[in-house]
Amino acid sequence: MTDITHHSVSLTLAHINDTHSYFEPTSLQLQLKIGQQTLSPYVSAGGFARIATRCDQLREQAKQDNKGFLFLHAGDCFQGTLYFSLFKGRANADMLNALNLDAMALGNHELDMGNEPVAHFLKRIEFPLLAGNWDVSNEDKTKAYKVSDSTQLHSFASQHQHATWVEKQINGERIAIFSLALDKMADISNPDVDTPFINAIDVAKATVAAIHKQGINKIILLSHLGYEADLEMAAQVDGIGIIVGGHSHRLQGDFSELGLGKDDDYGQKINDTYVVQAGFHAQTMGHCDVTFAANGRVSDFNGKNELLLGRRLCLDATLSQTHGDNAHAKACQFVAQHPNVVVCKKDRDVQSILIDKYMPKVRALQQTVVGKTDYKLRHVRIPDEQGCSELAPLVAESFAFTLNQQGHNIEFAVHNAGGVRCSLNPGDITIDDVAGKLLPFAVPIGFYQIQGRYIGQVLEGAINNALSNGVVGTGSGSYPYVHNLRFEYCAEKPLGQRIQALQIYSSSSQSENKCWQTIDDKRFYTGSSSAYTMKGKEGYGAIVNMKQQGQVTSFSMADCFIEFLKQNPQRLLQSQLMGRVNRNR
Repeated sequence: MTDITHHSVSLTLAHINDTHSYFEPTSLQLQLKIGQQTLSPYVSAGGFARIATRCDQLREQAKQDNKGFLFLHAGDCFQGTLYFSLFKGRANADMLNALNLDAMALGNHELDMGNEPVAHFLKRIEFPLLAGNWDVSNEDKTKAYKVSDSTQLHSFASQHQHATWVEKQINGERIAIFSLALDKMADISNPDVDTPFINAIDVAKATVAAIHKQGINKIILLSHLGYEADLEMAAQVDGIGIIVGGHSHRLQGDFSELGLGKDDDYGQKINDTYVVQAGFHAQTMGHCDVTFAANGRVSDFNGKNELLLGRRLCLDATLSQTHGDNAHAKACQFVAQHPNVVVCKKDRDVQSILIDKYMPKVRALQQTVVGKTDYKLRHVRIPDEQGCSELAPLVAESFAFTLNQQGHNIEFAVHNAGGVRCSLNPGDITIDDVAGKLLPFAVPIGFYQIQGRYIGQVLEGAINNALSNGVVGTGSGSYPYVHNLRFEYCAEKPLGQRIQALQIYSSSSQSENKCWQTIDDKRFYTGSSSAYTMKGKEGYGAIVNMKQQGQVTSFSMADCFIEFLKQNPQRLLQSQLMGRVNRNR
């Protein structure tokens, strides 16, 4: 390599992360303290059309200042709203293309349903998808849809043991951008087994060295590792100028005067690396003016996160009597003058894509009634004095119902409490209630065969984890709700002996009539759970003793529950809901 003369270069870097299909604005309630008054107005926050407008403004300003401009997405565009439930990655591809991204990182939720949706997404996007520690070199050649076929994917270069990267030329200087995702991706998502993730720190060090070898000393890491991991990366790996992060939904900056809290200052500097992250759900966008010195280090950095708002602000009319007629005007002025707020219009072209191609079907689905309840269907993670979740057992039952319609002879189902996100109020239940609120993440379900002796271990491990009973738990979301099983959990007994009187509602070998029977330790039973639970995470470790690896289907949790409600309206009316799972004893 010949000696290369480097020069300083300045650019504006705009970034978003964890947008999760929030193409439309979010209705956000602020808490404002204005003098002695406290006002709680609603505002229209973010959305892709506003992001496009603000990005164009920053791009034009950079052009006038003779600076470069980059716009990056730090991963997790999938999941979140009906736009994903209905259109999967297609709507995201169209909307992200319209934003004119320079690059996007692969996030964990992109892989919730395996590699195939990402393969389809790659065919539609017009920007590079970076996944520098994702090794797709040994992907099964017989797959109908392979991510390794795409030239848009910049993955792990297994022959060189470093990430591939993209280069941007800014005023004659080359800037390298590479990306890393959580190396324990298989623990929290569902990448295909033939495409593993490599240790992020090791890949980062090797990649920085490889980039330097190519004569480039200005480097940006587009990360979906999480905020704390980004800070650790900056501490351990030299040579990265900026880490643009996602995954943790961290909104750096002081938004406390708006009632949205205060986090670390924007652009945390660790050694010679600045770490930035810009919130979630397309409500906010970060941007910074950066100067890379000739030696590749960032010599000048200045930026902030901005909450992108519409100009309308809605205040309860009754507040005028309490706070005076000028309360609305005061609130508008206070918000508009906040240093972390930008009031901007929606970009017409981006908004028209949404209105013309996707919004009508989403609006129709939002109004489509699939069930009705005359009383509140309550969801709690861990049973309390009022009882257990009335919804989670029905969700588990819907898995068995859907798969039995496909001829799989499911005998029981187990679902983790954290997979159900809310209660349902009396009245009509719409598709939006199910797919947008109750079960918003399009995680597929699967089925498996497992010996009876492991079923009790699965249940005990999940409850121990949820209660932190004798183990260091990861949270209450692991609590198991079941279909066609009943048992007692004896919290005071030794580990491994806490599940008692475990029975399954099944046909006996001598009769077709179903009844409660004691689980046979040696017999294989066919069960159903979400793909997430089938990985054995959060206390479900015993489930990996299933025969082979089980099978993940193309049905999402919401798909199952919607079809179940349509075909079984009586299930919501039955009084036995409270007895589906034994409470703690």
